[in-house]
Amino acid sequence: MGSAVRVLAEATPATRDRYVDLLRVGSLAVVVLGHWMMAAVTPDGVGNLLAVVPALQPLTWLLQVMPVFFFVGGFSHALSYRSLLRKRPEGSADSDTATSASADSVYAAFLRARLQRLLRPTMVFVLVWGVVALLVQLLGGGGGLTGVTLRLVTQPLWFIGIYLAMVAFTPPLLRLHERYGWGAFAGLAGAAAAVDVLRFAAGVPYVEFLNFAFVWLAVHQLGFLRADGRLGTGAGSASGAGSTPSTGLGALRSLRVPALLAGGGLIGAVVLVAAGPYPLSMVGMPGEKVSNMAPPTLALLAHGLWLVGAVELLRAPAARLLARPRAWRTVVAANGVAMTAFLWHLTAMLGVYGALLALDVPLPEPATAAWWAQTPLRLAAAAALTAALVAAFRTFEHPAPPSATTPAPGSGPLAALGATLCLLGVLGLSTVGLGGLLEGRTALLIAIPVSAPAAVAMTLGGWLLVERAGRGAVRGSDQRP
Repeated sequence: MGSAVRVLAEATPATRDRYVDLLRVGSLAVVVLGHWMMAAVTPDGVGNLLAVVPALQPLTWLLQVMPVFFFVGGFSHALSYRSLLRKRPEGSADSDTATSASADSVYAAFLRARLQRLLRPTMVFVLVWGVVALLVQLLGGGGGLTGVTLRLVTQPLWFIGIYLAMVAFTPPLLRLHERYGWGAFAGLAGAAAAVDVLRFAAGVPYVEFLNFAFVWLAVHQLGFLRADGRLGTGAGSASGAGSTPSTGLGALRSLRVPALLAGGGLIGAVVLVAAGPYPLSMVGMPGEKVSNMAPPTLALLAHGLWLVGAVELLRAPAARLLARPRAWRTVVAANGVAMTAFLWHLTAMLGVYGALLALDVPLPEPATAAWWAQTPLRLAAAAALTAALVAAFRTFEHPAPPSATTPAPGSGPLAALGATLCLLGVLGLSTVGLGGLLEGRTALLIAIPVSAPAAVAMTLGGWLLVERAGRGAVRGSDQRP
């Protein structure tokens, strides 16, 4: 693997924006570390450290970095989709009908290319855990920490589901961006604000779930602005994604937009939390009436703005670091296994706790001195087990080679249907978990009851539709994720 990483690193085009790759793996690494730290497991059950020690909740304003990942996704999706558009066969734009058919095929190709890297490792994870869950329950298990594990391991899949929606909405939202620029972002942000007004001031039921789309797609839209160099930091497809930031007065001017985003977002989040119905924590807390995460709120959008501005302010020093071969090879290596590590990190953490309980190792009360003293050992063990799981499953993160033919005209609607089924299936599985398979346990996905087998069937069926619709796509420029 080391030689392969070296070859990939040395073959990196000069135009590639290496900072985007660093943000991708860095944001996932922070999420993994946060999950490991927040787990407060005792012989009596699993709790949340932030609920045990509320004074630590302000740390979520630094550690809740999912907005950064979705922002990076917007940048990458814009580059990938535009690359596929440029690779359309000549003569496809001879008429409006031909143009529509060509765009339809490109959409199917785009969905297939993006969903492969998400769903291949995800479905392996789900199927492995599904077999384990079924065997455990057939043998009469499923209680204690095992039962908790069966419920928890699929919860991070909500992120995959939201990301699938972003991929599916990229073409229409990219067209809005190209026409309205910042206005498209403002429209989504305004819609998110309107949803919260209807939710908290008017008490409209179920309206809050719309912000799963408006909040995260607004952050995603910022990635489009970055791809066109409209965040002022020198990144943009027109000037080269890997262009070097300017220096002197020009550098100061290029930081103006990121500084406004960071300052305005931070001030907005503080005001909303202080004066509004929003909790302090930017992650969900057990038993709270309002969560900033599920569904997302305007406060979380403001938090996302400040994080996007902050990471853009750090772009220049990070670019200098990534110019070093060793640093870049590390990012390349991590980029190739990041999704697999994310999928299996809770398995590793709960496995460590299960081993400690099985060996009768005392588990101190969370947040005590003894608990903090034991933390480095638990983290090291979880990291080692995650590395072992990555070694076992990393091959499924590599996308299959593209087919030799192009998607047929009219394949776009079939691909969109498949993506919708994948989205609903993955979100449903994150909600219901893998416990109670034999009892037919269900959970509500917004207002619809869904079981784990139904969720898996929707995901697999949707993926097959996307594969059928998009087979034969020519791979374009792929600035991941």
